[in-house]
Amino acid sequence: MKYPFDMTEAKSLLAQKRDRLGRGLSYAEKILFLHQDPSPTTNALVPGSDIITLRPDRVAMQDATAQMAMLQFIQADRQKTVVPATIHCDHLLRASEGADPDLKLALRTNREVYDFLSTAARKYGIGFWEPGSGIIHHVLFENYARPGTMMIGTDSHTPNAGGLGMLAVGVGGADAAEVMAGLPWETLMPRLVGVRLRGRLTGWASAKDVIFEMLRRFGVKGGTGKIIEYFGEGAEALSATEKATITNMGAELGATTSVFVYDTAMDAYLRNAGRNADADQAQAMGDILSQDPICLQDPEKVFHEYLEIDLSRIRPAHAGPYSPDRVTPVSEFRALVTNQQWPECVSAVLLGSCTNSSYSDLYAASMVLQQASRHGLKAAVPFILSPGSRQVYETIKRDGVLDTIVKAGGVILTASCGPCIGQWDRRDIKKGVPNVIFTTFNRNVRGRNDANPQTKAFLTSPVMAAALAVSGETGFDPDRDTLRGDDGLLFRLDPPNPPALPENGLVRLESGYRPPAKDGADIFVKIDPESERLEFLKPIAPWDGKDFVHLPILIKTRGK
Repeated sequence: MKYPFDMTEAKSLLAQKRDRLGRGLSYAEKILFLHQDPSPTTNALVPGSDIITLRPDRVAMQDATAQMAMLQFIQADRQKTVVPATIHCDHLLRASEGADPDLKLALRTNREVYDFLSTAARKYGIGFWEPGSGIIHHVLFENYARPGTMMIGTDSHTPNAGGLGMLAVGVGGADAAEVMAGLPWETLMPRLVGVRLRGRLTGWASAKDVIFEMLRRFGVKGGTGKIIEYFGEGAEALSATEKATITNMGAELGATTSVFVYDTAMDAYLRNAGRNADADQAQAMGDILSQDPICLQDPEKVFHEYLEIDLSRIRPAHAGPYSPDRVTPVSEFRALVTNQQWPECVSAVLLGSCTNSSYSDLYAASMVLQQASRHGLKAAVPFILSPGSRQVYETIKRDGVLDTIVKAGGVILTASCGPCIGQWDRRDIKKGVPNVIFTTFNRNVRGRNDANPQTKAFLTSPVMAAALAVSGETGFDPDRDTLRGDDGLLFRLDPPNPPALPENGLVRLESGYRPPAKDGADIFVKIDPESERLEFLKPIAPWDGKDFVHLPILIKTRGK
């Protein structure tokens, strides 16, 4: 069913699903069923066993995976994509000297790829976000994520859009190419996990600590084949970008996707971003963009797994090293450092990424830095910011947040993935030297950030990252520990209380985006015949109708 949904038709379809299942529906189920490709074979779906065939509203690709996806799409011989799609240049930028020099270097070294992707996008009706415009998930959240819609993206953290009530799933490039060519997307019918949030976050606790709690309970494989649906009064108390932090890292649980039920916080974000039409559209469909009452009254009848989390009991934590589900409360971390004989000094703190680069995240970090600045303190260790998008960068610049970070010693990188995915030309620590870094990123497998297997990377929240940058101590706990300022005074940091949204809205930019051509028939897709990076795929010869004979077969076996 095409979005925006015809309300009469949508209500009728969902009523049929209720009758067939004999119960009410969850929010995620409603989105799935409203996007289900009609077929007589999809009347009954067993989660984890049957295939559901879906029609997503949108496709998104980042520049590393878009190369093969576009080469495959070209083989479909379509004149343009059937569904709206965008390409985002965020993965190939290497972090080294800072935003401007790094971007200039990327434009030179990756020119061939950017030329191919931009010309292919323009020809085939696909939007193109230039290098430096932002990280794919942040740009999607700011511009395209809409409650009740469905998207597939060629990156594992596509579920970030679940913070705006969108069912967004990370897929492979072939899936993206097929959907753009007009084919449906097929996946196993997922199992449902219902998570009811109660209470409110307090003190130094943040949305990052909520997903840490989920990782502590489920581990890195506990979400496999499942959709995690968050709801309840605690969920409604979280901002849209806090919700996005949680759904983003649902990928670390192995979940198919994670999503929050549409609420007023999402409406507020859309309007603050200048997307009133999208907000009005979602509001008009409020009757179906909700859970059925049974989800609150008798959740075990709807969800295959159900749990409750009291946000008022969440405490700040770090996760790592080498796995995001190795979670330790900050209050116990100093003892762990001593016990494990890890370095007691932080070697670097990295702020930002698609997980924690919202206006509120960066504002909160700046409030911590301001407290230290009043006593003459700056960051005691290398402190690096990867902004989520050019839009959020310009907003924090306008409101003085950026100035606070820079004055504290922060180095600003291009709005791209950078160190989060290993695109970090780190020179301060030699490979093989043990050291500890703290990041607000989403993954911390061995060697991921700087290619040094001896770097122990811990995930944390923006407020804790700022506190650690000022203290320089791996075991620093702002709830209990004090700092000595250059003024000689001992002081303790207070937990910040940042605004959920910028008072004057997100800055709106005119640059960074190239729209597709209305008619791309005469546009030439650039690939150098001598290229060592790109090559047009050769069409597969039509089957001649004869059986294959003497065909080699690869059999995978599991050794003892």
